[in-house]
Amino acid sequence: MSDSAAPALSSNVVADVIDNGQVSGQQLLVIGLCMFFNMLDGFDITAMAVVATSVSNDLELTADKLGLIFSFALAGMMAGAMILAPVSDVIGRRRMIILSVFIVSISIIFTATATTLLEFVILRFISGLGAGAMLASQATLAAEYSPDKYRALSVALVTSGYPLGAMMTSVVAGFILPDYGWRGMFWFGGGLTLVMGLVAWAMIPESLKYLFERRPENALERVNKILRKLKKDTLTSLPEVAVAEAPKSTGVINNMLGLLTKEHRTTTLTLWLTFFMCFSTLYFLMSWIPRMMEQAGFTPEVGRYAFFLFNLGGVIGIYFTGTLAIRWHLTHIVSGFLVAAAVSMVVFAAAPNQEGLLLTLTFLVGLLQQGGFTGLYAVAAKVYPTSIRTTGIGFAIGLGRFGAVVGPALAGFLIAAGLSMSGNYYVFAIPMIIGGLLSYRLKVR
Repeated sequence: MSDSAAPALSSNVVADVIDNGQVSGQQLLVIGLCMFFNMLDGFDITAMAVVATSVSNDLELTADKLGLIFSFALAGMMAGAMILAPVSDVIGRRRMIILSVFIVSISIIFTATATTLLEFVILRFISGLGAGAMLASQATLAAEYSPDKYRALSVALVTSGYPLGAMMTSVVAGFILPDYGWRGMFWFGGGLTLVMGLVAWAMIPESLKYLFERRPENALERVNKILRKLKKDTLTSLPEVAVAEAPKSTGVINNMLGLLTKEHRTTTLTLWLTFFMCFSTLYFLMSWIPRMMEQAGFTPEVGRYAFFLFNLGGVIGIYFTGTLAIRWHLTHIVSGFLVAAAVSMVVFAAAPNQEGLLLTLTFLVGLLQQGGFTGLYAVAAKVYPTSIRTTGIGFAIGLGRFGAVVGPALAGFLIAAGLSMSGNYYVFAIPMIIGGLLSYRLKVR
């Protein structure tokens, strides 16, 4: 392949390569790898939900203490999204993804050896730290390797890896728990994630937009290596226009402050509050569905099956949202799904305690809630420029995850106080309605 002079390309080289060109196998590989890494993330983080009964029996933990374990993992995800993820706007998406995978894998392996509540809390926090940074960085990388028309769908595919991994948790638990117990679940998840860390190191490329705008060491060589994989002409030099478009600030603090400039302030605050509302309900459900089903009189197997159906519905809903977003107004779709999710939760709460009916409604809640919520990742990827994109996504996820910390912990105290499964569904339908109304105001296509 021969080199072509930089001026032969347009002022926006990335648009020529990504937005205007045909989707290449390399682009699909990036999206596929990010999706698979999120599957491992989903497995590792939600494993606690399906082993909660075993862990509580082994360590003699009450429901409120289990809620603390759930919430500290989510607090770690909040910190990872807010503190670690923004660093990828400075050091690159690739390095942050690789670092995050190794943080998750090592902490999960050590979780298999935990014997006290304190050890669990610390290790789950560290696991969440890596998971939060990984999710924001991978959503950014997928968005930056996707044509604009398919960007929402690509981000949806990547983020669907999380509920896919949660589904895998339910299936794998059926094989591992009977023979190897809850520790075997963490050995399996941590070991597999460690192997995939090596895969990430070997196969995940850097973002072209990051290389053009930040210009790290050997940027031209790295750009040309990626262009060859994309089967595009290489460059003799980086386009001069990239210098003019380069961000004025390169520090993490400046990027964070950029989210609250006059240009972005209203969108940022609305996005943060919407994420908070949705996270509080999502992680109440992700953390407590198996346990609540058991307390409602069903077997542990039914609880795991309900968890599986909730996440299966979520995967289908995410794909549905991403496909609709190709043609329809993104935030209108998100808003409709979230409001419908709140209604379906109220219907669940009012329904009779019949296994088939509750399982069907659990599937519907998962489809609507996760389908609508995941669309917010695509919204965040669209509303911020490249220079602060991961920072924007990371802070939206991070501050929103404060809701993920509050939700499971609040539910734990409510359950310990005697509130029924139906009562909790009524309570957590409220944030969904608020989130649906807020998302409508974002006005993102």
